[in-house]
Amino acid sequence: MERYTLKNGINSIINRNNNTPRTAVVIYSKIDKDEEKSGLYYLLTQLLFQGTKNRTAEQIANELDENAIDLSIEKKNDFIRFKLLCLNEDINYALNLLNDIIMNSTFNDIEKEIFKIKGEFESDLDSAKIQAQDEYYRTIFKNHPYGIGRKEILEQINTITKEDLLKAYNEIKNISFKNISVVGDIDKEIITALLEKHLGELKIEKRLTERQAVPQLNEDRISVVKKEDANQAQIFKGWIFPNIYSEDYPAIILLNTILGSSGLSSRLFLELREKQGLAYTVRSIFEPYILGGSFTVYIATEPKNIAVSLKGFQVEINRIMTELMSDEELENAKNNAIGKRQFFRETNLLEASLNGYYEFLALGYDFEEKLISSIKSVTKEKILETAKKYFSSNSALGILAPEKYLKDANLLK
Repeated sequence: MERYTLKNGINSIINRNNNTPRTAVVIYSKIDKDEEKSGLYYLLTQLLFQGTKNRTAEQIANELDENAIDLSIEKKNDFIRFKLLCLNEDINYALNLLNDIIMNSTFNDIEKEIFKIKGEFESDLDSAKIQAQDEYYRTIFKNHPYGIGRKEILEQINTITKEDLLKAYNEIKNISFKNISVVGDIDKEIITALLEKHLGELKIEKRLTERQAVPQLNEDRISVVKKEDANQAQIFKGWIFPNIYSEDYPAIILLNTILGSSGLSSRLFLELREKQGLAYTVRSIFEPYILGGSFTVYIATEPKNIAVSLKGFQVEINRIMTELMSDEELENAKNNAIGKRQFFRETNLLEASLNGYYEFLALGYDFEEKLISSIKSVTKEKILETAKKYFSSNSALGILAPEKYLKDANLLK
C-alpha cells in the first residue's frame, strides 16, 4: 500500500491487489458545512446521474450498463462518497466517465428528481420501522443535522433551487477536503497518471469545519409515534457515545458485540428472544460519526410487550455496567468482532472504501491493523468501566405503536 499526492494536493492511497479482475476507486468528499436546507446534499447526489454537458442521463445509464461499470454516489452524515468498480482494462474509460459526472453535471430536471425523491420517502415512511427510526434519531440528535430524517427533507426539498445546488456543488468540487483510495491489479505508475488525468481538476482548500458539535443529552428524552395499524411495536433506545477517535473505541466495539451485534450469541438475543420470546429481531447498533456517535438498542415486538421489553433492555444494561463478564465470553466477543472485520476487506471495493475512510479521518490506512491489536488487548475491567461511563448518562427513547399500548406502558402524558 502506498500514498500518492496528486498535483492538486489530494492524497490517494493505492493498493495493488494482484490477480483480481476489477479495480475499485473510492473518493471521499467531506461535508464541513451544515445544510441550509434539509435534503440539499441528497438531492445533489441523485442529480449527478441525471446528465452532464456531454452526456444525457440515458447515455450515462447505458455506458455504465454496457461496460459493466458499477458507480454509486452516497450522501452520509459526514461525507459524500463516490464508489467506482470496473474491469481493470476499462479503468481509463470509467475514470473519464466519473470525471464527466463530477465536473460537468448540469443539474437539470430538478423538479422531476424532487418528485421522485418525495415518492420514495413517502413510501419509506409507510414502514413502521423506518418511521420509528427517523423519530428516534430526531430525538437523540435533537436540533442537530444528524437528526434530520425523511420528514424534514420532505418539508424543505421543494424550496431547494438550482442556485442552492450549484453553490453546494462548487463547494464539493473546489473546496471540500477529499481523498482517493484505489485497490486493484493495476500498476502504480499507470493509475497515478490516470488519477492526474481524470481527477486532477478537483480542488481542496484547508479550512475549519463550520458544523456544530453533537450536544450531550441533558435529560432523558421520550418520543412516541401513534400508529393504530402497527402489528409490532418498534422500540429504539440509545445514548450519546464518542466518535472513532476515542480511546474507548475498541472497548465500545466489544460492548456492542456482547450486547447485540453478534447475532445468536449476543446477550439481548439470548435473553429477550430466546428466553423470554419477546421478538424475532433484537440487536444493538454503534454508530461513530465525526462529531459524535450513538449506541442504540432495538427491538420489534408485539405491542403488549413494550414495558417488559424496556425492562429487559435495562436489566442487560445494568448487568454489563455492574458485573464482570467471564474470560470465555470476552474471548468469544473478541473472536466474533475480529472475525467480522475480515469481511471489511473481502472485495477490492470494500477494501478501497475502508482504506479511504481511515485516510479521510486522518487515522492512516493502516488503522485497521492497529484497531484489531487494540481489540485484542481490551480487558473485561475495561468493558465494565466503559459501560458505566456511557450507559449511566441520559438516554433517548423512540417508540411506535398503537395508542392503547403506549398508554398501557405509561408512555403518554
